[in-house]
Amino acid sequence: MKTKLLDLIVCPDCKSPLLLRAAKQEGAEIMEGTLTCRNDHAYTIVNAVPRLIRSDDYVDTFSFQWNKFSKVQLDIYNGTTESETTLVEKTGFHEDEVKDKLMLDAGVGSGRFSEVVSRWGGEVVGIDLSYAVDAAYRNIGSRPNVHIIQADIFNLPFKENTFDYIFSVGVLHHTPDTEQAFKRLVPLLKPDGEIAIWVYTKYFEWLHKPSTFLRKFTTKMPKRVVYYLSTIAVPLYFAWPFSKIIFPLFQLGYHKSARWRWLDTFDWYSPKYQWKHTYAEVFKWFKESGLSDITPLEHPVSMKGRK
Repeated sequence: MKTKLLDLIVCPDCKSPLLLRAAKQEGAEIMEGTLTCRNDHAYTIVNAVPRLIRSDDYVDTFSFQWNKFSKVQLDIYNGTTESETTLVEKTGFHEDEVKDKLMLDAGVGSGRFSEVVSRWGGEVVGIDLSYAVDAAYRNIGSRPNVHIIQADIFNLPFKENTFDYIFSVGVLHHTPDTEQAFKRLVPLLKPDGEIAIWVYTKYFEWLHKPSTFLRKFTTKMPKRVVYYLSTIAVPLYFAWPFSKIIFPLFQLGYHKSARWRWLDTFDWYSPKYQWKHTYAEVFKWFKESGLSDITPLEHPVSMKGRK
């Protein structure tokens, strides 16, 4: 944690300022310590990440997932621009507009999209309820324009009107309530700030029926069992043309990278929550939140709006 973060965060429980007591520091990073508020709420800093939560609750599969597949989707490690392209497609944000701006990545995972924002020259705060924050910190946390926090989207440690831009790609539909998770983010935008989200689509729900049925079982299995079962996507990829039918039908990962296929399959079958939505639903959330310039983006279901 960098001391600059104290200017951005507050106690998630009472919204009062936090006092830092550092126990171990390496250069600009506070590696271990505590954060306390005037109402005696206390939070630890462990491995340079402020832990503003009580547990990883319903996202323990993501704690497991992103520490197993921590580098798979990061452009700096896989030698592609896939994450950068995906961020543009699903948020409509571009390098020239976010440079020198303060951004919130709501659901940082292993740091895939925050890494892009950081390279673009934006200052980014990445939050996650899961212990994926440990992978994110290892990947990009030491960069001077990156802050990683373990926090709950339903109990966020920020004042209103803090961020120039907020984005959440593929995360909100894994919470207990997608709509309410989104609406917790909007007040954190500065006036004239923009927010963009991407959530799973309901438009092909008929295609999801086989995997929805299987998820009744896989979500109750030990995550390590699902982890190993997900390797089925690795060899089946080469079973063409059979794979062209079976992969979309059962939502198996179809990426050219074997580990990415494995990751995508585990990501589909392991989370407790997996809601799906329409453009009409999401547009309503944006409208009810008082946002303007609401723009449906091409990749279903992604949308952005302005405060």
